[in-house]
Amino acid sequence: METRDAGRSPAWLLTAWGATRLVLLLFVLKVLVFPGPDVTSDVSVIYRDWADVLRTGTFPLDDVTWQYPPAAALAVLSPGLLPFLEYATAFFVLVCVTDAAVLGLLWRAGRGAGRSPRGAWVWVGGVPLLGPTVYARYDLMVTAVAVAALLAAGRHPRVAGALAAAGALLKVWPVLVLAGMRGRRPWVAAAVGGAGLAALFAVAMPGAFAFLTFQRERGTEVESLGSLVFHVARHFGWEGRMLLNYGSVEFLGPYVGAVSTVALALSAVAFGWLLLWRLRASRFAAHTAADAAFVAVLVFTVTSRVLSPQYLVWLIGLAAVCRCFRASRMRVPVVLVLAASPLTVLEFPVLFGDVVASTPLGIALLFVRNGLLVAAAVVGARALWRDTVRRRAPEPSGKPGRLSPAPSADTPATAA
Repeated sequence: METRDAGRSPAWLLTAWGATRLVLLLFVLKVLVFPGPDVTSDVSVIYRDWADVLRTGTFPLDDVTWQYPPAAALAVLSPGLLPFLEYATAFFVLVCVTDAAVLGLLWRAGRGAGRSPRGAWVWVGGVPLLGPTVYARYDLMVTAVAVAALLAAGRHPRVAGALAAAGALLKVWPVLVLAGMRGRRPWVAAAVGGAGLAALFAVAMPGAFAFLTFQRERGTEVESLGSLVFHVARHFGWEGRMLLNYGSVEFLGPYVGAVSTVALALSAVAFGWLLLWRLRASRFAAHTAADAAFVAVLVFTVTSRVLSPQYLVWLIGLAAVCRCFRASRMRVPVVLVLAASPLTVLEFPVLFGDVVASTPLGIALLFVRNGLLVAAAVVGARALWRDTVRRRAPEPSGKPGRLSPAPSADTPATAA
């Protein structure tokens, strides 16, 4: 039955992908009107203005909303590849083409022994759950690079490392896909490739790394886990305010700095756990790199001071790679992330007014959405640890414990 379903699924996949992506394009092209604030203004106004500055040979240093690594310039300038289209339209078309390329990679990765077409279905079904925002940001392009890096890890580790470095220079987080890759080759390739690209941007264009300063000065964004403190506190006389700050709506006022510090501390704890896991892990299989990347991005997403809606496309892309492997331990976390996705489109843009006003409905939406992501991170981290770290079996005689034998359920790591 599984083989028969897999053989039929390309036609169903393409049909479902085509139908859902047509709807997304109709929304971002404003043929159909999506409820809530206009999500396309980032492209039609902000990205376009950045592109005008970037064409002069410098980064937009006077704009604090430019908070991205230097290779983001390539994504912002990419509509120039379609000069016969208006800037925003060209951007949406290129994102759709990238979306199709990711589907092709996932479908190919899901074929063969130990693989599953479910990964491609996660991508087809998960992306539209985020609404038109997913096509109105360049995060899908970044996710495509991260997906390609993970799928190359088995057979082409150097390529995987180079792609991870390129992704990190697009939006930092793809460096986390290296977490579960074995051997020195992907890490060396990432270090060499990343250093080379960074040096090239630093020499060619002034202000390549000004984004580091802008990021350091950010507050607590209204959709993040930490923001729930202030959403509730507003009902008990908290005297702070909510403003558009550094390109997103953030809380400013008493105790915001303390909550932001706690968020940074939690991110440091997450990094420490990830490092400990890497030192203790000894059982690596074909699915381990994908599972580790998914968990790593999850834990850093939920501890971040900012949790924008487009961040969910990162998780959906990595979740899709996990589900390409039948032996992946991320089944439950993937379901939790998919469940959080429609709640994300409700909190932005559909009911963003309730979120900004900290109404009971807005708070409830954030509480449930963020709670699902936290649960996914905890469950995923536990599953990754149990799957890869050997446990010591106690000896009945009281002698020192010995390592339990590693299961042999998985085949050696390969890549699509």
